[in-house]
Amino acid sequence: MDHALLILIFLIGVALLFDFLNGLHDAANSIATIVATRVLPPIYAVGWAAFFNFIAFLFFGLHVADTIGRGIISPDVISDQVIFGALMGAILWNIITWLAGIPSSSSHALVGGLLGAGIAKAGTSAVVISGVLKTVGAIFMSPAIGFLLALLLVLIVSWLFAKANPNFADRIFRGLQFVSASAYSLGHGGNDAQKTMGIIAILLYSRGMLGGEFHVPFWVVITCQAMIALGTLFGGWKIVHTMGSRITRLSPQQGFCAETGGAITLFAATSMGIPVSTTHTITGAIIGVGAAKRVSAVRWSIARSIVTAWFITMPAAAAIGAIFYFLGGLFLT
Repeated sequence: MDHALLILIFLIGVALLFDFLNGLHDAANSIATIVATRVLPPIYAVGWAAFFNFIAFLFFGLHVADTIGRGIISPDVISDQVIFGALMGAILWNIITWLAGIPSSSSHALVGGLLGAGIAKAGTSAVVISGVLKTVGAIFMSPAIGFLLALLLVLIVSWLFAKANPNFADRIFRGLQFVSASAYSLGHGGNDAQKTMGIIAILLYSRGMLGGEFHVPFWVVITCQAMIALGTLFGGWKIVHTMGSRITRLSPQQGFCAETGGAITLFAATSMGIPVSTTHTITGAIIGVGAAKRVSAVRWSIARSIVTAWFITMPAAAAIGAIFYFLGGLFLT
């Protein structure tokens, strides 16, 4: 087996490791609310989420994969070193925040890693400004939209069930949470798995292995969906605790509203090819349902620490990505 093929296999393996860690790191995004409301115990919740993570490719196009592959840095800049730096930047930042129990964004860690490695190679001319602006805008828009949709849903649901028997309403929303959790897991798998698809596809494209036209082979699609689902199965219990109970206490009604608001946001973003953060989105939605009850119901100190993570993720991952771009030159050439 020649050296170039070994490097390709190694880099695909690193990309799939990122995909697995993405599922591990972001498992809480799909299951935090359904666990916090005790609709499902954690062991069953992760299995439920993993299944819908896996089948997400049946419901979405590959617009996000195209954005990651060609819309953050120029395809002409892509090399083995750039891909290695980008992936290591994202992986190490994910591990750091996972160990600290901070629900940061795997998506923006990957974008940051790409930017750091791409700029390290070719300077700022490597950056695709339109794609970066779209992604950075989503950092602010996705939690805000999740917040507003969840808040609106709480108000609608509260009005509709104002005179309902509390036990009856509780049973209804425990059942509906299975639907809303499934939808959110679909959105998570649809948006997040495509980021790794884009990385592997652009790597193959840069080596002339896609017939001269950028696309995502089906084996890449199914492998990435399987890896993110496997990561979700292993869960992320420290982050589950933060997302599910430390921000605010949730009822089944609130859990349904948070998941539904988040799912609508993810479905819209994925259809437009925007690589949003599932962490940011569900955080905004959970804060929205907590604030609908009363402002003091939200532990704002926890929310502030999460917001801090939003702002530092991309530059931190970019710095790590740049470092590993140069380190990659020691053995990838």
